[in-house]
Amino acid sequence: MNRYPLWKYLLILAVICMGALYALPNIYGQSPVVQVSAKDDVAVTENTLERIETLITDAGLEHDRVVIDGDSAVVKFSDLDAQRKAQDLLKEKLGGFDTAMNLKPNVPDWLADLGGSAMNLGLDLRGGVHFLLEVDMKDATANKKRQIRSDVTATLVKQKIPKRKILWKDNELTVGFRTQADLDKAVDLIEEEFTELTISTEVSGDSFDLKGLLTEQSLNAIKENALTQNLSTLRSRVNEIGVAEPIIQRQGLERIVVQLPGVQDTTAAKNILDATATLEYRPTDMENNAQLAAQTGRAPVGSTLYYEKGVPVLLKNRVIATGNQLIDAQATFDQQSGSPAVSVQLNSMGAARMLEFTKNNVGNLMGVVLKERIPLKKDEVTGEMQYRVKEEVISNARINGIFSNRFQTTGLGTQKAASELALLLRAGALAAPVQIVEERTIGPSLGQENIDRGVMSVQIGLAMVLVFMLFYYRMFGLIANIALTINVVLMVACLSLFGATLTLPGIAGIVLTVGMAVDANVLIFERIKEELREGNTVQGSIKSGYDKAFSTIADANVTTLIAAVVLFAFGTGPIKGFAVTLSIGIMTSMFTAIVVSRAIVNLIYGRKKRLQSIAI
Repeated sequence: MNRYPLWKYLLILAVICMGALYALPNIYGQSPVVQVSAKDDVAVTENTLERIETLITDAGLEHDRVVIDGDSAVVKFSDLDAQRKAQDLLKEKLGGFDTAMNLKPNVPDWLADLGGSAMNLGLDLRGGVHFLLEVDMKDATANKKRQIRSDVTATLVKQKIPKRKILWKDNELTVGFRTQADLDKAVDLIEEEFTELTISTEVSGDSFDLKGLLTEQSLNAIKENALTQNLSTLRSRVNEIGVAEPIIQRQGLERIVVQLPGVQDTTAAKNILDATATLEYRPTDMENNAQLAAQTGRAPVGSTLYYEKGVPVLLKNRVIATGNQLIDAQATFDQQSGSPAVSVQLNSMGAARMLEFTKNNVGNLMGVVLKERIPLKKDEVTGEMQYRVKEEVISNARINGIFSNRFQTTGLGTQKAASELALLLRAGALAAPVQIVEERTIGPSLGQENIDRGVMSVQIGLAMVLVFMLFYYRMFGLIANIALTINVVLMVACLSLFGATLTLPGIAGIVLTVGMAVDANVLIFERIKEELREGNTVQGSIKSGYDKAFSTIADANVTTLIAAVVLFAFGTGPIKGFAVTLSIGIMTSMFTAIVVSRAIVNLIYGRKKRLQSIAI
């Protein structure tokens, strides 16, 4: 009646062993480390390791050995004070290298080879950096106006409608025509193509003007789209630099919060977050002399003077393709010269324009302009953001064949420069520049204090539940305690395997789950006692207790699980952390309370045919 087949016991044992194995990495903790990586395309070598070792040893800082981890050298320390001193020392003494403080799990190699990893810790537990970014909505509106002006011009040219002028004044676009017929054609065309504009006309003498007004609703939509695109771009960029479980969310109408757990050196993160880089592919002016233009300071009409590594270059103002038409970008090497390059893939529109240009310009030169807009600070008088615009030609190469959607951009100097450019292009351009208006670093010491308090709360809660169950239900209480302990182990294992991020609210979810997990056992044990009072046999009471309590347990846990799923779907960072631990805890507690505890009861009491009493 109360027996499991051997395979079921073995399966339960296998699940418990697997859970214990993958929960194990969390007991090893983390150590503070300093990562050293080259600024330029210089590999970290054994000589670099020896130099780092000598500097740290001479300074009397206790540390583990220096090892190579990927493209960086990593030095592990026993305390945060030594880590900070070592970073200051290496930053001062090591020229040509970047240094960053971080935390690294102490998982043994054999366990890591089996796929074991510790739980990701949130900003409140691990420490890290917090940025508050402000989106320049004025620039977003200006970008949209430039795009509308360019698109209106292209539409009129395509339909062969000649215009006399086109310009913006405040939020109103004016397009002038020479005849009433041209104006009428343009009104029908622009009303259909540009729904964000409210169209009207103004005729005065021989002036026939179309007026397109950006309404308040359209302006709000532009700002909303800019914020949404910036959120998406920032998420892509943060994913590219490999930060585990970042928090990126909007705050109000113009601001974005970015939290990067584990990052303690903010320089690299800031360079990625507020960078606005894009490429423009332009024809080289083959007819005019770039040196003469540089000497006179005047470029010919239709061309712009640039510099490629100090050498003047004249490029046509016509843009063949831009970074906005880019689908993918990967750092690679040029097959002919072996120099660093970025392999580029364009969308259909960009590919068509590139194909048309290269087909007619084999043997001519094409320039690649890298454009960066670097935010500085707000003007104290106007309150507007100030920028430094950097434009340079990174390549001015000869077109040796016809190509369209796939080709390489060379002339980047170092492999690191190629990787950074590929990252920015791949992640996408910001719809509008952002400025970091608030920056906070949460030290790992504060995070460790939060961890200690969170672990203590789990331990106290678990201990109180174990004592109560043992006192009130005796032998069955001991069985429930074993199941409850296994439940905590399985919950930690699942959080580790799924790569979930543990935060303070997540620890609260674990504490709540510990309290809730015993509910199922209480329902089962009370049902068994009720069956015994009604005169049922002991074996029959055990079977009925588990069978009849199952539907009640399932109903209670499924409704709680639904609530947890809703919290995860609609909540933000901390709420999601609570929902994840609660969801996993519900599933593991049902398994341990119903399956594991039943297996233990069956092992103890199931083989006794004439069982007269049980300790419950």
